[in-house]
Amino acid sequence: MTIVVDPLPLGPLGTNCYIVRSGRDAAAAVVVDPGGGWAEISLRLESLGARCAAILVTHGHFDHVLGVAELAEATSAPVHMPEGERMLLEQPGGFVPAGVTVRPWSPDVLVDDGDELQVAGIAFEVIAVPGHSPAHVAYHASGVLLSGDVLFAGSVGRTDLPGADYDTLLASIRTLVERLPGETVVYPGHGPSTTIDVELAQNPFLAELRAERSG
Repeated sequence: MTIVVDPLPLGPLGTNCYIVRSGRDAAAAVVVDPGGGWAEISLRLESLGARCAAILVTHGHFDHVLGVAELAEATSAPVHMPEGERMLLEQPGGFVPAGVTVRPWSPDVLVDDGDELQVAGIAFEVIAVPGHSPAHVAYHASGVLLSGDVLFAGSVGRTDLPGADYDTLLASIRTLVERLPGETVVYPGHGPSTTIDVELAQNPFLAELRAERSG
């Protein structure tokens, strides 16, 4: 299966929302981390000739869930997110910056490491990748990794936020390197896509992992 991933930067931080389909002619799509309003997502779905069949959330930081309630309400698509992050969506008030409003919403499906999701004709594997956020997950399917804010092109997720930890983040990236093929395409929460091999070879934050593998 050739997974098709269309990025759509949204919201105040330009967070990457992704529309994922099982092929270019697929009528059903998965929306990952809707960090902005329904209008922009709706226009992109319409241009692709697809409907939102499911919503996947990597973690509960405000810029990744800003559009969840509106999108779920408009499409009746079930929301999937890790249980340890649900409070950030259900009770977001104390976790958003001034001037930003996140509508509370309760997820329909709580996910955990090792879960397999069958949505929109795609089989996703849930991989726990804490560090940037305590219960952060990534979604892997057919050579594609929706990584949220764990691994970026040339960088890694912030660990100066509540509940974050650098050593835990590095261990999560080590898990990805060990479990997934190097050619896996990484679609991060911010910035351009990359691959695991490219980041392992060039990312300045992964020097420790490079040393482990070369040793």
